[in-house]
Amino acid sequence: MPGNSIGKGSGPVDCNFFQTAFQPQSKVRVEGSVQKVSDEESEQYFHSCPQGSQLGAIVSQQSTVIPGRLFLYQQYEELEEKYSDGSLIPKPKYWGGYRLKPELFEFWQGQPSRLHDRLQYSPQEVSEKHTWKISRLAP
Repeated sequence: MPGNSIGKGSGPVDCNFFQTAFQPQSKVRVEGSVQKVSDEESEQYFHSCPQGSQLGAIVSQQSTVIPGRLFLYQQYEELEEKYSDGSLIPKPKYWGGYRLKPELFEFWQGQPSRLHDRLQYSPQEVSEKHTWKISRLAP
């Protein structure tokens, strides 16, 4: 999910992961609240990534319009040369992460009959313990 679609603050989100390459088709949906992680945590994670991933993050300003794929490769090669000495690659100011605190999961599996399988996991407390309640939903 592009960070620019989440916004600068925190709040509710709904993430969907849909798979159609294999049968049966499946989807996972997660609802929850999201918060931007600290700059320090983003910095630490950025520098734990391989150098190629760091350079790719700098070159790819997600969701911005680019003139073509060659543009990305040219910028990447320029940065690869610039940091070939092993010097620290600075994390871009726009680069960071978000933490999703899930409040609901739904697992969907498509069926040819359209009697799809749907399972919903929602939080509940049982004997002062946090657990997940599993409910079967109608298609």
